[in-house]
Amino acid sequence: MRIARFSIDGNVAFGVVEGEAGVGDGLVLDIIKGHPFAEFERSGRRVPVDKVRLLPPVLPNKVVAIGRNYAEHAAELGHEVPEVPTAFFKPSTSVIGPGDPIVYPSFSREVHHEAELAVVIGRMCSQVPRERVADVILGYTCANDVTARDVQRTEDQWARAKGFDSSCPLGPWIVTDVDPSDLAIMCTVNGEQRQLGRTGQMVRSIEDLVVHITEAMTLLPGDVILTGTPSGVGPLNVGDEVAVTIEGIGTLTNKVIKRG
Repeated sequence: MRIARFSIDGNVAFGVVEGEAGVGDGLVLDIIKGHPFAEFERSGRRVPVDKVRLLPPVLPNKVVAIGRNYAEHAAELGHEVPEVPTAFFKPSTSVIGPGDPIVYPSFSREVHHEAELAVVIGRMCSQVPRERVADVILGYTCANDVTARDVQRTEDQWARAKGFDSSCPLGPWIVTDVDPSDLAIMCTVNGEQRQLGRTGQMVRSIEDLVVHITEAMTLLPGDVILTGTPSGVGPLNVGDEVAVTIEGIGTLTNKVIKRG
């Protein structure tokens, strides 16, 4: 099931995405009653996707991101794979949705794309045992861990480098029934392929990450875990269109603009 969050007639709602892009009349949203973090019913009221504005599929309380979880990406930046997962936060104010602009930060001269699989948490959870990880996950979406690389190099903490406004595009929707263990993940800039990898290359699995994170903190419904990026990260410039595509999920596209 694909679940989207969207705006229509000034209201925000969730809907189940029906159809296949480019087939027939395209995609349609069946608006649901309530929200996807509990049992819900479809209303039967349908609206074409191209008649609404897709929003970030969730507004997380927190985004917990994992660095250097692909060995080739760690190597391309001159780092070893850490002995334990490197976790950092991206604030909720960094989250944008499909089609929203990435605003190039005024304090950086080197902003990079990082295509990532995002895990969306479905229920409040803490101290999750490995065998229960699947029970706390609502689904998966595409993410772009946009990074001010020059700032990351010069500041010990990554809060500004990875937490600036619009640095966490998410979308286009949540997919609840995909096997995330070995999905193709790709990033293009202006149609040119930059990154291509598979989630099976992750050093630590989604189960590893959920167990590790929830040892320390409670995750809430709608919280997001970013699972790391494959090799091939590179610069973004004002005017670029960057797209993250993940097999079985879809494509998240954003354009880079200059701060006004």
